[in-house]
Amino acid sequence: MDELLVEQRGAVTVVTLNRPEAHNSITAGMAVGMAETIDAFAADDSARVLVVTGAGDRSFCSGANLKDVDGLLHHAHTERAGPIGFAHLDPGKPTIAAVNGYCFAGGMELACWCDFRIASANAEFGALNRRWGVPFIDGGTQRFPRIVGQGNALYLIETGVRIDAARAQAMGLVQEVVPEGSALDRALELAERIAGYPQSSLRTDRAATLATFGLDLEAGLYMESGLGRPAANDPEMIEGLRNFVAGNRPEAPRPA
Repeated sequence: MDELLVEQRGAVTVVTLNRPEAHNSITAGMAVGMAETIDAFAADDSARVLVVTGAGDRSFCSGANLKDVDGLLHHAHTERAGPIGFAHLDPGKPTIAAVNGYCFAGGMELACWCDFRIASANAEFGALNRRWGVPFIDGGTQRFPRIVGQGNALYLIETGVRIDAARAQAMGLVQEVVPEGSALDRALELAERIAGYPQSSLRTDRAATLATFGLDLEAGLYMESGLGRPAANDPEMIEGLRNFVAGNRPEAPRPA
């Protein structure tokens, strides 16, 4: 059985962690596959959105496979991508986590590596690695505060508390909570909508938003302008404006 499944659904790439019997914990082989999949997604002009999920309805990802720590720390992509295969990589395109069930430890790092998170009603989140003394080294200490704020991040990291999807949404960790079993469907619905937009300005806006931390407002505004202005000449944007003038104005997606 392949431990990492990659499927192309038109312009959407779906990556499924496929170890449901082990709560989709990530092995060294899966980490290598994850890094290589992100590289391939970044290089493929026809691929516009990446969706990450877990097999089954019990778990998105429970983190690293703690029975293979040495392999995770010494595989081919550890230094450039991180032990579980993604932390230092940015494909430059939108990424969505479809969180079904448990999202713990490194699984929470993976979900927070994604641009935003759609959670099923049965999803749970927590720094359960705290119980074993395992540190966050795949981006948790850096991404959690950026997403939920320092107090909430330290609350999660220091206590190891488990929180449900509603509490996670209240913190800003999750953007939508949907009925159990429908997180992937909703993520795909949004991914397909995103894939249909003009891509140049979407990607520059994404890059500017991700780069804003650590900059003051003036520096951030210059950075935004430098990234965004070239997108004003993008043919897709020009075509979009023609459609607008002609009265072709598709409805925006509504929250679940």
